[in-house]
Amino acid sequence: MPGPAILNTVERKFMLFLGDLLIILASLNVFINHAIDREFISLRTQLTLFSFGLLAYFMIAYVLDFYNIQRTSGRRFIVSQSVYVTGIFVFSNFLFAVLLYDASFWRRPLLAFLVLTPAEIILWRVLIGRIFKIIPVIRNVLYLYDDQTEQNLKQDIEVINGLDMRTFYKVKLTRSISEYTATKKKSFLDAAEKVDTWIINTKNYNNFPRDLENALIKSTIKGQEVITFTTFYENIYEALPIRSYNDGFYEVLQLKNKRIRYLQKLFSFSINFWLSLIVGLLFIMVVPFVWIFNMFLNRGPLFYTQKRVGQYGNEFKIYKFRSMVVNAEQGGAKMATANDHRITPFGKFLRIFRLDELPQVISIIKGDMQFIGPRPERMVFVNQLKEIEPFYNVRHLIKPGITGWAQVKYKYGENLEDSIRKLEYDLYYIKNQSASLDMRIIFKTITTILFSRGI
Repeated sequence: MPGPAILNTVERKFMLFLGDLLIILASLNVFINHAIDREFISLRTQLTLFSFGLLAYFMIAYVLDFYNIQRTSGRRFIVSQSVYVTGIFVFSNFLFAVLLYDASFWRRPLLAFLVLTPAEIILWRVLIGRIFKIIPVIRNVLYLYDDQTEQNLKQDIEVINGLDMRTFYKVKLTRSISEYTATKKKSFLDAAEKVDTWIINTKNYNNFPRDLENALIKSTIKGQEVITFTTFYENIYEALPIRSYNDGFYEVLQLKNKRIRYLQKLFSFSINFWLSLIVGLLFIMVVPFVWIFNMFLNRGPLFYTQKRVGQYGNEFKIYKFRSMVVNAEQGGAKMATANDHRITPFGKFLRIFRLDELPQVISIIKGDMQFIGPRPERMVFVNQLKEIEPFYNVRHLIKPGITGWAQVKYKYGENLEDSIRKLEYDLYYIKNQSASLDMRIIFKTITTILFSRGI
């Protein structure tokens, strides 16, 4: 029987992180203790610059998704991303030292910091990429299904192998649980010897054969991984599989956890208060410029209002800068799409940088929305989506938000199918809502704005 994969995803990320950390510490040492003139250096200054440097690097790396090893990428991408991340890092440290301490520098050590830091990160990441190709990582999977989950066998295998990302799992063998009989027991056990992981997708675990349960326990003791399809999906895709047919999915009915999460409530209140203040001021400053450009490039009303579905299914009024032509929905309600002919040239600019979303701060101040939560949808589409997926209403357990887990993890929704896929991320957020997850969403939202993702 093959042993478990030598390095899993977490271990690989840790190796990558450890190498980056050593390089960054060495680079900061050169910058602080050699590049800056000694008359500007004290123990307090050193600690401040080291702390800022480390914090700056890992914030930049997180925002720019520097540790996403699930994404397939070639050497050219690795080089360009490394230059981009380290370039921002060295420049921010240089600027911080100049602005805070008005420091002067020795040219050669400063040049070494500015040039060698990107070069070392590039070489390390190219080297670790080669090492990762040598060390086995793909976990061979035995996929168990029953008669009711068999109808989605092909799609589920594609999900395990990876839809739009590297999962590091590959289905090697499939077996139907209903075929587990005394005559075919040996076939199952032989299959188990050839894999690292069992993934189980069954409608009812009460009908699971006792002998097969014992085989699973023995495999677990031998070091093999045994997980359900729902658990696999949630761990890898950070979403809930709403198309799954097993009993585990009904945990979505328990998303409204009765435990009082004081830290989350306090954090959510703080985020909404400070971001309302910041975004409110930005909104006030932007209004005159949008109004002027609207006169020439987007003639018509400055704002548009629309009813959306909020918490507990109640409708409320949403406010945005108008980005489409006047009377854009004369032919009926229609979702916005990429290259939508209804979007004006200036409206496209507003959408690229998410400026059209700024007036939604009014809804937050009124208490109808919050900054982080599911995207509010129109009642006409909600009714259609409920017909397709009965669990769609679950997303209305919490207030909708300007940004959210679905918005930063999935592309801009252009149709009902996209909305159903985004529902998986909304349910994951409602189930796992926490201060740390909210921080991830804030950082990823910054990335979305910086790189003008979406329409």
